[in-house]
Amino acid sequence: MSEIIFQRLALIGIGLIGGSIALAARRAGVVGHVAVSTRSVDTLARANELNLGDSFHVDPVEAVRDADCVILCIPVGAVGAATATIAGALKPGAIISDVGSVKASVVAQMKPHLPEGVQFVPAHPVAGTEYSGPDAAFASLFDNRWCILTPPPGTDPQAVETLAVFWRKLGANVETMTPEHHDLVLAITSHVPHLIAYNIVGTAADLETVTESEVMKFSAGGFRDFTRIAASDPTMWRDVFLNNREAVLEMLGRFNEDLAALQRAIRWGDGDTLFNLFTRTRAIRRGIIAAGQETAVADFGRPHESSAAAKEED
Repeated sequence: MSEIIFQRLALIGIGLIGGSIALAARRAGVVGHVAVSTRSVDTLARANELNLGDSFHVDPVEAVRDADCVILCIPVGAVGAATATIAGALKPGAIISDVGSVKASVVAQMKPHLPEGVQFVPAHPVAGTEYSGPDAAFASLFDNRWCILTPPPGTDPQAVETLAVFWRKLGANVETMTPEHHDLVLAITSHVPHLIAYNIVGTAADLETVTESEVMKFSAGGFRDFTRIAASDPTMWRDVFLNNREAVLEMLGRFNEDLAALQRAIRWGDGDTLFNLFTRTRAIRRGIIAAGQETAVADFGRPHESSAAAKEED
């Protein structure tokens, strides 16, 4: 039987991440009461139908009252205003956190509003899907995924450890780093790949010599996987790029330089350069699989009729 870590957990926002936190926390038995708040009455009603919490509040102030931990599960561009709204209701000693994939901007937006005695431990669970909303939530979302904590200087180490234990109980591995370093790492591992995916899918949609039906009909694996990424929540990703612009622009500059080198190699028929790069990148893929962050099953583990038939025969 797991020990209760937070008697009352307040989730502000109840989409994929917030809903999955609620389900994973209940699975782990580490919370006593989950208070859910979101601005949308319809979303709140759906979260209630899905049993994602114990109490449901349109007013976030009511949700955070007496909460031991408050987690903002909303787009990073909205965390400052949300913190200002709930700050007066936060109880002394409470831990307040978030789930945004940008951290320096989150610290800058939230910290000025927080009263003395409240412990601020920003977090980023590096997990998700292309789906959004409470119906997309599932308890195993964080299993063997990383959650990065970025506590500002002066944060109580015990609060950091408490939140780290909480995320480990939810199934995640936990790492701690500075907000600025986090933003550089995620710019190249997540933000720029998403930007490239949005751009490639947008370019395909704008091609005058290729019809939209042809794009859909003849999508090869590479383009198909770009479309999965490009289907991610537009509000969330708009805010990510606007709030991590410096790191993203720095990584885009490096990417453009490397892309220009590839362009030259193709133009001049430099097969050795292309082969060497493709060999190095293949090793990166194998390393990700070895680290347990991806499956080695063919076609990214997608089910196929042949494999489904084979299972039925077993």
